[in-house]
Amino acid sequence: MRKQLTLVATGLAALFALTACGGGTSTTPSAEATLDPANPTVVKVGAVPVPHAKILEFIDANLAKEAGIDIEVTEFDDYQTPNVALSEGSIDANYYQHLPWLEDQIKTKGYNFEHGAGVHIEPYAAFSDKYKEASEIPDGATVAITNDPSNQIRALRVLESAGLLTGIEDDSAVLTLTDAQNPKGLKFEENQPEILITLVADPKVDVALVNGNFILQAGLSTEDALAVESVENNPYANFLAWRAGEETPAIAKLDELLHTDQVRDYITETWPNGDVTPAF
Repeated sequence: MRKQLTLVATGLAALFALTACGGGTSTTPSAEATLDPANPTVVKVGAVPVPHAKILEFIDANLAKEAGIDIEVTEFDDYQTPNVALSEGSIDANYYQHLPWLEDQIKTKGYNFEHGAGVHIEPYAAFSDKYKEASEIPDGATVAITNDPSNQIRALRVLESAGLLTGIEDDSAVLTLTDAQNPKGLKFEENQPEILITLVADPKVDVALVNGNFILQAGLSTEDALAVESVENNPYANFLAWRAGEETPAIAKLDELLHTDQVRDYITETWPNGDVTPAF
């Protein structure tokens, strides 16, 4: 049986951050356990609502039972709490993050996680309610951008691809851009990732750079964006993550199912415009 929960991010991120490095107290099934379709093993997975939870729901409805697992999805609306929940042991795995984000979380929060191969990519994109083309963006325009370093570089490269910035390096950040890199004198406002989609309609903002999952949750499409990140050789594929040393047979099976032809077909059929693109 699949159980789906929703947690509101407001207030929780600050609360969970106080215990972000704490170890979980839950026990994990033996790695030697066998999976039995007649008695499926429950796997508790944290995910953002779209596309991750939808992909997990597809697996739960079509592939999980025969494989001997039952997926319980806990939905999160921000990027901090899924790793907090995994660290504390209230979930067995999470599916929402890419490697640069995870590496930064491990460095700054001290998490001890492992992960599977990439499942899908959600291209980053620039949106504006004021302008139809990137070439219309005026000098000195206000740009809403994430305060997360691992995704901020993606946003800067989207702006570079649109001709609004130039010479962006791997270590570039809004606070260190030179006049040569920012010839239009764009003004940047850093915000939490989940806030950016709401700023597209803010009259004080000319352009907002938005993560793919928030684009989908808002009912938008990259087809309406000023500029979109390329998925070619893209290092930001999302994957399943779990606590180091706790890859149970059920977690391993879920990771296997995430990389099946059925899931690839589901992704391409559900998001044919490439808003979600298989990474395998």
